Amino acid sequence: MSKPVVLVVEDEPLIRMDAVGMIEDAGYEVLEASSADEAIVLLESREDIRVVFTDIEMPGSMDGLKLTHAIRKRWPPIVLILASGRLTPQTSEMPSETVFLPKPYREAQLLEILAKID
Repeated sequence: MSKPVVLVVEDEPLIRMDAVGMIEDAGYEVLEASSADEAIVLLESREDIRVVFTDIEMPGSMDGLKLTHAIRKRWPPIVLILASGRLTPQTSEMPSETVFLPKPYREAQLLEILAKID
C-alpha cells in the first residue's frame, strides 16, 4: 500500500523546505504551496492528495484556517493538519477532524499523525 500524497502549505520558504524534507524522508510524496491560492490550484489539478499540512498565518486571499474550511467543504476525505507558532485555534474554529500542531513541532509528532492515515 502506497503512502498518501501530502500537500505542505507554508509561506516561509525555510520552514516549508524543512517540513517537505522531513515528510519526503519518511517516504511520502510531497507537493508544496506557498499560499492557500496555490494549494487550491494543486487540489483542483490532482486527485491523489490525501493530506494537507498547512500553516495558519499566511498572506493572500485566505489564511490556513479558512483554507482548511474550504478543503473540508470541497474535498471532505482529505486529512487536515494545521500548524502555528502564534495562534492556537479552538476546536470549534477548526473543521471537524482537524489535527493541530503547535510550532515548533517535533518531526516525530508529524510523522506519527501521518502514519495513522491508511
